Amino acid sequence: MKKLVLASTMLAGLAVSALPAFSADCDITVGVVMELTGPAGEYGKAGAKSVEMAFKDFNDAGGVGGCKLVMDTRDSQSQGTVAVDQATQLVNIKKVPVIIGGIISSVSIPILTSVTAPAGVVQVSPASSSPTLTALGRDGKTNGVFFRTITSDALQGTASAKYALDQGLKKIAIIHVNNDFGVNMVKEFAAAYTKLGGTITSTTPYNEKQASYSSEASAAMKGDPDALYLVSTPVDGATIARAWLSGGGAAKFLLNDGMNSKDFIESVGAQYLNDAYGTSSGTSPTASTEYFNANYEKFSGGISPGAPAADRSYDAGAIVALAIAKAGKADKAAIKTAISEVVAEGGTPIHAGKAEFEKALKLIKDGKPIKYEGVIGPVSFDKYGDITGPFRLWKIKDGAVTTVGEMSSEEVAKIKASATK
Repeated sequence: MKKLVLASTMLAGLAVSALPAFSADCDITVGVVMELTGPAGEYGKAGAKSVEMAFKDFNDAGGVGGCKLVMDTRDSQSQGTVAVDQATQLVNIKKVPVIIGGIISSVSIPILTSVTAPAGVVQVSPASSSPTLTALGRDGKTNGVFFRTITSDALQGTASAKYALDQGLKKIAIIHVNNDFGVNMVKEFAAAYTKLGGTITSTTPYNEKQASYSSEASAAMKGDPDALYLVSTPVDGATIARAWLSGGGAAKFLLNDGMNSKDFIESVGAQYLNDAYGTSSGTSPTASTEYFNANYEKFSGGISPGAPAADRSYDAGAIVALAIAKAGKADKAAIKTAISEVVAEGGTPIHAGKAEFEKALKLIKDGKPIKYEGVIGPVSFDKYGDITGPFRLWKIKDGAVTTVGEMSSEEVAKIKASATK
């Protein structure tokens, strides 16, 4: 009898211990490499929370055959070398089939060229906008694994040029971060701005994380510009803007997409930014937009749904989740194919949130096509993993970022075409 009880007890113990092990084996880990600290830390924190929200909604809806998506989140520290180390661990040790990230191009590009493309692992960036990423795809160096939920700076620089001139900023100095993002943004801006009649008085690159930018601000003031085009991130950008104002620079600014930041405004002082203008990759509002705006701040612990990279990071997470569900397994090749399929024309529209993901999972199970229409609007990917869309025009007024208009992708494309003739 004792032997029977002991055997029964051992079997029960094995059954109980086996359940967590089965559950863990069933989970699918997705790598997330975000800029949680460093100059782009504000973007990465918002982005990581957005992906977490998308995965929670998806898992609550049923996940992949009852299995959950799990994030393994790593901090790139806003540095390409650190990002490559973290991505290498995720791919080689954790065997993740997908990496979401980075936020900034100087992180995403080395991850792509050194890790994901050689390994054939899907990479989805929510906010890396450098034209270099398109060029890498065109040159056959991405292995077709790269996608992004933001428009290329090849178009944003052009939109910024037109918007600047429309605001009367006809004589401008430029200070830009000295990396792939900053160099390419300025290149595209300058071509369109000068073609449209604007004058660039000086172009000054800077290296990140300096204690002072007084020399850069002083150099930029030569030629008596009436405004500063500042291509930066919130922390360094605030230091540069203060140096510019302290040196007598005009309180008129043109800003890149990532500078529509509460931290930047508070650090510089709202009273100095009432003539500050900027562009961002735009959105076409959908039911997903309404859902995200209503729920993100509470979920994230107080981060605004308008925070840089927040909206498009949810979409990156949602598209990855739906692609894994369509693939039906953690297979990188199958997921790569499915990424484009879950946003393709002709599918049943799917929006953000648990109820919508439940609908999507049922359709996928029944072998029917879906089209995710995200927080940033309906998108589809071209053969280089790029999207096209409108550009949001904004200004800072009384300490708040206010949308004042939109510029269509068609209008921007026409300006760009004329600037290259």
